[in-house]
Amino acid sequence: MDLVTFRNLLSPAGREVLQAATELQPGEDDFLRHFTTLSRHYPVELARLALGIATLRKQAERKFPFANQLYFTREALEQSSSWEVSSYRALRYRGFSHLLDLGCSVGADTLALAQIAPTSGLDLDPLRLAMAQANLAALGLGSSSSLIQADLQSPLPFSSTPSPPALFFDPARRESFRRIFSVSAYRPPLAMVKEWLPRFPALGVKISPGVDLNELAGYDAELEFISLNGDLKEAVLWFGPLQNAYRRATLLPSRHTLSIDARQETRLAIDEPRAYLYEPDPAVLRAGLVAMLGAQLNAVQLDPDIAYLTTSEHISTPFARAWNVEAWFPFGLKRLRAYLRQHNVGRVTVKKRGSPLEPEALIRDLRLSGDKERTIFLTHLQGKPIVVIGWKADD
Repeated sequence: MDLVTFRNLLSPAGREVLQAATELQPGEDDFLRHFTTLSRHYPVELARLALGIATLRKQAERKFPFANQLYFTREALEQSSSWEVSSYRALRYRGFSHLLDLGCSVGADTLALAQIAPTSGLDLDPLRLAMAQANLAALGLGSSSSLIQADLQSPLPFSSTPSPPALFFDPARRESFRRIFSVSAYRPPLAMVKEWLPRFPALGVKISPGVDLNELAGYDAELEFISLNGDLKEAVLWFGPLQNAYRRATLLPSRHTLSIDARQETRLAIDEPRAYLYEPDPAVLRAGLVAMLGAQLNAVQLDPDIAYLTTSEHISTPFARAWNVEAWFPFGLKRLRAYLRQHNVGRVTVKKRGSPLEPEALIRDLRLSGDKERTIFLTHLQGKPIVVIGWKADD
């Protein structure tokens, strides 16, 4: 994909090709067949690009409600946040008169930020900037945004006085479609923020949710983990005026949030499984807020190193899923099989924490038949392997 061909795609003739490609409802598996069809009627490079955009738009539907209006590269789409995440994150910038989207790529986050305040997007890639411009125009946000080609490792071309803009930084975390895990290998590296903060103290940084927390020890920032529909999606560092906690876990789309204001060493009591077993949301796990949640639920843990909570009474919470505990005992395949057969259980879902067993292999070895369904938890009780059997509690 090149800049000249993309600009041709935005012309009336190019839009005709894109419309034809969209009507084919292309997917990855039938790309060649559809390309052969399109290239009989349109210029080859334009047909290839149109078909690629149509394919990416279809894939983007899981992230953007208006995906059919946007333009992407494959790598930009893979790294972009879901619209629900971007929209939530942008709310942190309310009250600022000017925002900078550093490393804006095709403008996925710029779209959300520009609805909060006038936003300038910066990126080094002219093709991605052209896509960002088209995306902003498609949503009617061209007048509330501007795009600048800039190297983020050079001084930012903005004044820091008298009212500096607030910054959002999304460093590249992929190279040749491979994930980059260390913050020092981001492009630009996370350490760039130390050069910006003295002039632009209000700064948010999108980082991988799997980040090694030891790498963040030198940064004075709130660390927020965000999940969407129960899946951990991303982490954000909030600096300066944007910081309002020490650690935070946020659940979308409900926007429930759990936070602590300072490092805490809360520990829960350890005990056997009680009437209900709770599995905290992954954002709560990564934020290190399991003990805080357990205190709210008056819960205990099964093991100090295992993030399952258990209570005598069912307390509804958005931060964890709950199961009724039917039985538990030390793990043994024969005993487990006998119990499930005795209770006419033919279908099981296996969850595990701290167990080396593979769920698929265990299900195969159980050789069950019956009309009931249960969830099996393979875990530890004070370091010893146990199995907990239950079913989903009603909220």
